[in-house]
This record gives sequence, C-alpha cells and structure tokens, in this order.
Amino acid sequence: MDASITPLRHGGLSLVQTTDFFYPLVDDPYMMGKITCANVLSDLYAMGVTDCDNMLMLLSCSNKMTDKERDVIIPIIMRGFKDAAEEAGSQVTGGQTVVNPWMTIGGVATTVCQPNEYILPDNSVVGDVLVLTKPLGTQVAVNAYQWLDQPERWNRVKLVVSEDDVRKAYQRAMFSMARLNRTAARLMHKYNAHGATDVTGFGLLGHANNLARVQKQEVGFVIHNLPVIAKMAAISKACGNLFGLLQGTSAETSGGLLIALPREQAAAFCKDIEKQEGYQSWIIGIVEKGNRTARIIDKPRVIEVPAKDRDGELW
Repeated sequence: MDASITPLRHGGLSLVQTTDFFYPLVDDPYMMGKITCANVLSDLYAMGVTDCDNMLMLLSCSNKMTDKERDVIIPIIMRGFKDAAEEAGSQVTGGQTVVNPWMTIGGVATTVCQPNEYILPDNSVVGDVLVLTKPLGTQVAVNAYQWLDQPERWNRVKLVVSEDDVRKAYQRAMFSMARLNRTAARLMHKYNAHGATDVTGFGLLGHANNLARVQKQEVGFVIHNLPVIAKMAAISKACGNLFGLLQGTSAETSGGLLIALPREQAAAFCKDIEKQEGYQSWIIGIVEKGNRTARIIDKPRVIEVPAKDRDGELW
C-alpha cells in the first residue's frame, strides 16, 4: 500500500502515515518545495485520504553550497513546501535538517482516520476501468530541459523538438508535479473507486503492477492509452527509448493517481475533476480476468497533452 495504516488502541481509529524524499529536479526552489510536499501527500491521496493532520519537513542542505546560496535558497524551498501543505489544509510543525554533500528534500505526512475515510487498494473487479489523473513524461521533460545546456545531448533531439517546445514541456511538468491529488482522492469516494496508487518512481507500468499484485480477485490490468506531455514521446523515441516512456517504465515524480473505477462511473469522474480543477483525466485501460499483473498493449495510443498548443497557454 502507498501509506502505512496502523489501527490505534483508541476504538475505530487508524494512524495513516507516509514519508518520501528526493533530490531537487527543477531549478525553481519555491516550486521544488511545492513539488516535494505534493509528492509526500500523494501517498495519502492514493488511499482516498483527503485530510492530512500534520506534516514534518526533512531537509538535507548541501555542504557544497556557499553560505549565501544556502541562506537564499533554503528558505524559499521551505516556503514552497509550507504553502503546498496549507493548500492541502495541513500544517508543517517540525522536521529535521542536516548538512551533507547532497541536497535532498522530503517530508512525513500523518493523519488519524476512521475506516470510512480511506479506501483500501485491493477491490478491483473484472469490468472496471483504469483512470489516470496526470499526464506522463515528467522525467523526459526535466531531462530535456537540462540538455539545452549540453550540446552533445541536445543534438540528439533537436531534430524532433524546438527549444521552445522543451521549455514549455518543462513548465507543464513543473506545474503538474506541484498539483495536489486531493480533488482526485475526494472524488474516489464519490465515484466508488475500487483502489488506487500514485504514479511515481517505478513508472506507470511498475505502479500498475504493484496495484495489480495486491488485488483480492484474480484480475489483470491492460493499458491501451498513454497520455503524455506534448512532444515528450518524440524525444523519448529520438533517444532510442532511453527513458522507456512508451513502455511505462519512465520514472515520474509526483504523478497522477491510477484509479480502478466501475466502468459506469469513470466518465463522470473524469468530467467532475475537469470541472473542479480545469485539468483532464483519462481512461487508460481495463481490468480483465488475469493473474494479478499489468501490461501495456503493443501499440498503445499516445494522447498528446494538451491536444492543441495555444501560444501563451500552458494547458
């Protein structure tokens, strides 16, 4: 499961906790703080938990930074983390800061729940469909952006994308990663979700397999559609599938929720989340009889996100 659930000695309540940390992957310290907080909270949201009682921040400051770099950057990262926590209706009450060679940032999210406040991830049935709430391709976008300063790498992809394409994809990825999965978690209750996980470091297929493995019924997940940040599929192909984006193995950071929903509820779920947030979700696959594994079909349909690029607009 994405979060640890511990029944408490106080009747009917459970402690739900999760932790996560990673290296910075964007160059805006404020957005990095927000992305980190969104990523930590995502594991609660994958369990259908919508309210987080408390957060701790874990910060490792690099000893390679100058005093001035540290004094400027670290408070901005902390502010981004704190603002995202407040957006989630939570608060940061403590944590731990250390100094070592690497900059890392992470956190702990804790909440106390009644049984009806979380959704166990193991109840999908044959006939369900799989919904994804954020596009794929964050790792490709972040790497391509870094390649703008590395001529030998940039030369591999400049025939398929422009510099402007890459900068826009990077912005899209950054804002997508900073977005909370809270609305999706809330709607999991409304539309009777049978289980979910969030798509992060193991890529879409890795997390789909993890979710399939814990199902009570003998089911399998089959993925037909891959919503991908615009132009990122072309970059992945130009790099000889270096990232495994279309194979579902490309790592994502603070990705969307992958949710098993009753077929008759899924379209309404997608419509509702778009109405509330202004962002699309996609039905990407089906649940069929199987041996608790997931697969992507040989030639999945790649859905470019957004479908049409409008100058000056990100989505």
